[in-house]
Amino acid sequence: MVNGPPPPLRSTTSAPCALVANKHSVLPLANSPGGHRLGVNGLAVDAERSILYSGGRDGVICAWDLHFNVKNGPRASEDPFFSPEDPPKIQASGSAPGSTFRSSVQAHTHWVNDILLVQSNSALVSASSDITVKLWRPHSQDSQSSSTIGLHSDYVKCVASPGPQSDWVVSGGLDHKIRVWDLNGGGEKLKIDAGEDENSAKGSVYALSVRGSIMASGGPESVVRMWDPRSGKRITKFVGHTDNVRDILINEHGDTIMTASSDQTVKVWSMTAGRCMYTLTMHNDSVWSLYSDHPDLSIFYSSDRSGIVAKTDVRGCTEMDEGLSLALVQEQGGVSKVIVAGDYLWTATSSSSINRWKDVDTTMEIQLPDFSKQQRSPTTTSQKGSSPLSEREKTQVNGNMPNKIPASCILQMSNTASLARSKGRDSEVAMAYPSVNARKQSEPFPDPSFETLVPFHSLPEETVEGQNGLIKHLMLNDRKRVLTLDTAGDVMMWDLLKASCVPIQSFGKRHLEDVVPEVNTMEAVAAWCGVDTRTGRLSCILELNNCFDAEMYADELGIEDQDQFRDDQRINLGKWVLRHLFANLIDEEIRKDEVYRADLRNSQHPLGLHRDSAPSSIQLPTPSRSSQDDSDALITPRPPNGHVYPAMTPGLSIGVATPGGNHQSPATNNLPSTAEEGTDSKVEKVLSNQSHVRTSTEKSSGDYFSSTPQPPVPPIDTTSKEPKTPGVEQAPDAQVTSPTDADKDDKPKEVSSGGGTIFGKKFRMNFPKKLGRSSIETTNKQTAVDIERPEESDKSSDKEDSNNRIVEDNFYGIIQKIRNEYEDRLHENQSSEPLASGINPSLPSETPLLNPPPLTSIIIQEDRPDSGGVADLYRGTVESAGRDADSIEKAGPMWLGDLLLRNQIPFKDTVKVSFVLLPYQDLLPSIASSDGNSRLNANRMLRARKILGYVAERIEPPSDPPDLNALKPEEYLDLYCQNQLVPETTTLATLRAHIWKTGGDVVLYYKSNGRNISLDQKVARERERRVENNGNNGEALGLGTAS
Repeated sequence: MVNGPPPPLRSTTSAPCALVANKHSVLPLANSPGGHRLGVNGLAVDAERSILYSGGRDGVICAWDLHFNVKNGPRASEDPFFSPEDPPKIQASGSAPGSTFRSSVQAHTHWVNDILLVQSNSALVSASSDITVKLWRPHSQDSQSSSTIGLHSDYVKCVASPGPQSDWVVSGGLDHKIRVWDLNGGGEKLKIDAGEDENSAKGSVYALSVRGSIMASGGPESVVRMWDPRSGKRITKFVGHTDNVRDILINEHGDTIMTASSDQTVKVWSMTAGRCMYTLTMHNDSVWSLYSDHPDLSIFYSSDRSGIVAKTDVRGCTEMDEGLSLALVQEQGGVSKVIVAGDYLWTATSSSSINRWKDVDTTMEIQLPDFSKQQRSPTTTSQKGSSPLSEREKTQVNGNMPNKIPASCILQMSNTASLARSKGRDSEVAMAYPSVNARKQSEPFPDPSFETLVPFHSLPEETVEGQNGLIKHLMLNDRKRVLTLDTAGDVMMWDLLKASCVPIQSFGKRHLEDVVPEVNTMEAVAAWCGVDTRTGRLSCILELNNCFDAEMYADELGIEDQDQFRDDQRINLGKWVLRHLFANLIDEEIRKDEVYRADLRNSQHPLGLHRDSAPSSIQLPTPSRSSQDDSDALITPRPPNGHVYPAMTPGLSIGVATPGGNHQSPATNNLPSTAEEGTDSKVEKVLSNQSHVRTSTEKSSGDYFSSTPQPPVPPIDTTSKEPKTPGVEQAPDAQVTSPTDADKDDKPKEVSSGGGTIFGKKFRMNFPKKLGRSSIETTNKQTAVDIERPEESDKSSDKEDSNNRIVEDNFYGIIQKIRNEYEDRLHENQSSEPLASGINPSLPSETPLLNPPPLTSIIIQEDRPDSGGVADLYRGTVESAGRDADSIEKAGPMWLGDLLLRNQIPFKDTVKVSFVLLPYQDLLPSIASSDGNSRLNANRMLRARKILGYVAERIEPPSDPPDLNALKPEEYLDLYCQNQLVPETTTLATLRAHIWKTGGDVVLYYKSNGRNISLDQKVARERERRVENNGNNGEALGLGTAS
């Protein structure tokens, strides 16, 4: 038995997810024990072990202990001491304990549509809308995980098996395919196209049943097809339904087929006659489910969309429509699944709870109404009124069963049925109600005056309680808080970052839209994650194309220890979350790396041939180096015989350019820089390597808006010849000529030492620019540049490293690269000093401490375009990530390893915003260039205070020496946009989205607020000068005193 984890703050909690390069990981929060959060679609009972299984729309499969003998439970009506005159018996407390939660597995990431017990009830197969068919072994040691046995290309709606001992199952889905799967790991054994012969557009498979050598399928085309499951050939088809076929049963001999349809009928087909034998109309709504464990289907149960569950008994009847059908229970909603075991039946509905009902013995007599005992003459009418049956006769809850079947729950079997006869039933019914054919469908059988159906049971004997699940969500503007609505109507707020994805505030039972204005903020943060609640939980999905797009300032995240961050330092949200979700994995990789380096150092001598008398060193001639050759290859002296031998020292024939940041000591105390740009106020165009992989400590090219001064970076040769635009620069109107224009067609010969990590051709990733950014400029707007490296360059080979070693295209490939570097360093330096670690995870100053719950699930998935969905590659938790290091190394993508082990994220162009900066009413000097251009570009995350600092430096040169008590620019200058005062912490992205709100360049005005006396004096002199020049006063020109 596997118990669930302790409940979190609320049962609806869940956690973030991560998505990685075409592979993504979904991280829903730890499960709460106690059942489903959304509706239940599938049920199965293990009668041998008295276990109930349920599959829900939350993707969870639950197991429940029933605590009673399902196979041998006596029927109340068979009690020899029972008397109809006895008062209702109240069960003693504890005499019939309720069902309890046993175990569960988050098998799927979408609805579970059907479940089936197989292999002598030791395993359970599930079909899901996440297009997978999975196998769960609840009694195995690894009972907390399920395995995928197959994939469809669309929702999988049903599964079926020929018997409990069979080693194969079949599944059908909306991809029009029926697939046969081997339960022993053999994969797909057969594929059948359900509608290929007619090229039907409605070939989806909603129902399947297998018995012996025949298989039946049905779906929206209203046709029942018969197949040979061994060859996949169609045997025949039955046409007669007028709507979707929802469920199918086959009798033991395989000669009778029973189908349920949305056309409100249950049809019985004969394989021998090849036609429909009976059409049963006991339901007046779409029939969703059928169940029978009788070999000849003589007793079967059916449920419909209105919540009615009918039990039909045709034993001993010459014609099937002469049997007895009664309304057994009435659910609150449509019954998607009904299953029977022993004396009980269970119903699954759109509720997260499961109801258990007492079965009814259909051999009992039918209870006639009181007036029918007084008036025996045939009649078609009677006085209308309330049912004369007593409450004890009509329903029974937690007490003895009545010894007769109330007439008010009897249903007419079909439109052509004359009477309902059954062995042991009251024969007086036949004389009292001869005109039953005129009765409305689903009305009580005995009398047409009873217009209201009264089911045998009005309340269940037990309810297996579920929990409240999330059904709606809305991401707030800050991209770190989410509002959700659950099935109970409660609105909650969640924090995806600081509170580790747990609810932080409850708003009670309100409309979600009414709460949004109260809590939303005026911010614009890039979309870095997706949020999903389709499984009743809050799941956060990270994808490579945008998970590193969002940054927030450290002072906005509510981090307690702000001293470790410099002013205006930004934190990458996706990097921050992933770093701590996989913290245990990083620790384990560091441990394994230490062991590997120690073993490598100890075994460095066996790397070559050795002998006992070998000298400790060999004196090599000093090689001559051509002054024209810039490579680092050693030139071996030519021997007298003219033969040229390769260099004997491995690793020295090709020099690898490694970014300096890759070998940064983890013990450094330097704070990382997240400056938008460099410091030089002069606009410069600097060439950059487009295949460059940036680290969090790396700075972009220089311009004014950098937080930390940097020396100008000289132009360097690159493979892409693309200029890196400074963070704030003159826009294209400034006519700045790129220094690469003259040689943009030249092919680069070499990668500079300042370039990025060299990606192999096998692992090249092109990162397309985001669409829909017409008003936002990126660094490379002027020139389209080919960023691919030349294939003929040996030093930038994309497929092999310096020693022609190919690495795997996954997380483990990064480990291989690191280990290859160790070997190269050993070959170059034979000293006994220990090797420095090549694993350099991010520091707390870049990714502050987060504490995600240990039981937060981690699911790594891979996109499968050929199958139309995703496939699970790994499932685990935050706690188990370290133990599962080997599995994650195989399943995780290469870029995830780069992020976690080398603190590198893929390069992406900086998104910039164009804006015009003007003095308010021309009271202050202009900052325009000599040609009058005041149009600028800057990183979309640039704050207003940086812009004011840029203005202050140009209109009022700083004093020399600097005045430490001088006012900061944001203290005496104001920034306006659309006549609104802009707060100093507002970013350009927020300005454009929430204040500017139109296309084109953002127009900003700067103005003195009167706190800087010297600046105000300049404003006054400018005002006086204008008055004198124009012969008017300042008020006429609207030049009032700056305030």
